[in-house]
Formats: sequence, structure tokens, C-alpha cells
Amino acid sequence: MRNRISLLGATLLVGSWCQAFLVHPNHRSRQTRLLAEKLNKGFNLLELAGGLVPQGVIVQTVSESWKLAWKTMMVELAPQDDKGNYQRPSYSFSSAPPLDLEQGTYHLYVGNPCPWCQRTLLALLYLQLDDRISVTRLQENPKQASRGGWIFSATQPDRLFGGCRDLRELYETLSPGFQGRCTAPLLVNVRSQTIVSNESSEIVQLLNDAAQKKHGVDSPKNLYPEEKRREVDEINDWVYNLINNGVYRCGFATTQSAYNQASSDVREGLDRCNRILSSNRYLCGDQFTVADLRLLPTIVRFDGAYAPLFRAAGGHTRIRDYPHLHVWLQRCWKEHPAVSQSIDLADACASYFAQLFPLNPSGIVPSPPVTAKLLGLEDE
Repeated sequence: MRNRISLLGATLLVGSWCQAFLVHPNHRSRQTRLLAEKLNKGFNLLELAGGLVPQGVIVQTVSESWKLAWKTMMVELAPQDDKGNYQRPSYSFSSAPPLDLEQGTYHLYVGNPCPWCQRTLLALLYLQLDDRISVTRLQENPKQASRGGWIFSATQPDRLFGGCRDLRELYETLSPGFQGRCTAPLLVNVRSQTIVSNESSEIVQLLNDAAQKKHGVDSPKNLYPEEKRREVDEINDWVYNLINNGVYRCGFATTQSAYNQASSDVREGLDRCNRILSSNRYLCGDQFTVADLRLLPTIVRFDGAYAPLFRAAGGHTRIRDYPHLHVWLQRCWKEHPAVSQSIDLADACASYFAQLFPLNPSGIVPSPPVTAKLLGLEDE
């Protein structure tokens, strides 16, 4: 740590010296001054240090100091183990009782950029429960949020619990003393003013169970049919490890070895999906199940965010490189309106670049292609 502090101090010292050198009138010709007025060269370290400070020292000092600051922010953003692997935290509540679906009892909070939120909103819309359970779409704004990143927007303010400004205030209202991360999705019981669950998988299961009571166990919209449960569970397990969480392990890795393993895992997961879908319409046969629902939010965001920003699967991979998986994505988007209704894709992809500043310090957001082009729908 002492060496790192010394490097940071050296950077500031060299920068200050060069800045003073640049502005001192004795060291600047008229031509140099005119050029400096037109160009912003920062401290101009490499040109001005010259023979006084070797270039290698400057480059290494700045590089190490920048890397130290980046790693510090990455650990704050995404907890790491001692090998630089991202470790997803969990702050779920205890198992929730079945939902009774009395209108006005439950409310779901989601954020558009988050794939875990899209899971729950997609399930709600696909299962046609949006007439029983209301929804608030939160705005992602870490600068205004007091903890986490979710705030209530002017267009969708908190009207249920006293005008909370952000999700932290809502958590503290419903669960006083809560110390974990204030995450979405969040399903709450409005009548009892309690948190039902903040775990997306559990919320999806609760919604599916409630839908079967509403529509009947023979409903074609059963996401978790009895005869496919073992197969669904097996696929869910490796899809989560290799793909859903794998893309985040790529983006939040802080060592080369951690990134290499995560990137390899993502490629393996995409290959496995592509092989399955070469002979199936969906991951578990001809029926859209929770396995498809859990994979979709990651695949929808892959080309627009996870490949270019997280460098998932190498950074150059695109979903259309997996033809059967690509056809599956197009099928889900076109045949199930709930998929497109559950996400603003351009906004979601832009949010990754704008909000995850340790991964994109400039804050520059790529000009996004239209959704049809991003998903390859214009090829048909």
C-alpha cells in the first residue's frame, strides 16, 4: 500500500512540476504559447519531462495510480474475492407465502436497465397478471440515490408509502434497520406494508404459481410445467453460472485470469444454448418456459452492452454468431409481445455506459442502433 501511495504522490508531483514549467513565461516561446492556447494537453508530461524524468517512469507511475483508483472503485461497485473474481452478493428475504392476487395487494418495483428486473416484469406481463399487480418503473441515478442506484422519477413517484425519494427510503420504511444493498426487483405487500421478496427467481416462481390458480394448471402459459421441472432446473443452473452471471464476471473482473475464465464460460454457455436450439424451438422443447425467460434478458442486452462494454466472450462475439440462438431470440421477441413490452432496449444499453463509470470513465455513450437492427430483425 505504501508503494502505491508513493506512486500516486509521484504522479501528482511530476504533474505539478510540468504544469508549472508549461505556464512559466521563461520556458514558453510565443509559438508555444499560441499552440497551448489552442490545444489542451493536460500536464503535457511526456513532452516536458524529457531527459529530466524517463518516460517509462511517468508511464508506469500514471498507469499504476490509475489502476489503483480503478480497482478501488471496482471493489466498491462489485465485491471481489482475492483472485479478482466478481462475487455477486445476496440479500434476499425469507421465503414468501403464496400470492392471493387480490387486486391492490401487491406492487412490483423494477428498473429498466436491470436484467433481473426484466425477468419479473416479463413474467408478470406474459402471465397476464398486470391487472392484479401494479408496477413502478424506477429510474437509475446513483448520483441522486442515497444508497444503491434506484430513485423514483417525476413521472412515476412513490404514491404508496409517503413519497419516498429512492429505493433506500422504501426499504427502510418497510424493513427498518435494513443494512444490505437496496436492490430491485422488489415485490411488496401494500396492505401489510411488508417486503415479499427482492429475489427475481423467487418472484417469478410466486407469479407463476399465482397464475396457475388464476388460469388453471393446464394453461399453456405455465412457465414451470410439472413434467419439465427437472430439465428446467438443470438448464437454469448452468445458464446462470455461465451466461447470466458470466457476463458480469467478465465486466467486473479485476485480474486477467478471472476475466479469461469468465469469458471462456460465456462462450461455453452460448455454445450449449446454440446446440440445444438447433433442434428445439425453445430451451426445453416446444414450450416457452422459465428457462427461456431467465436467459432472455441477458441475450437481449448482449450485443448492445455486454459484448462491447463488459468484453463478454472476448468482446467481439455477437449473438448472430450463434445462428440457432439468434433465431430463438427473434422468435421470442416477435411471438411474445411481453418481451418487447418489458424493456426499452436502447435506454437499457445506454445506461450501462452512462452509469458504470469504472468501466467507462469518459461517460461517452455509443450511438445505439435501432432495436430491430440490434436484434437482427432487419435481416428478415
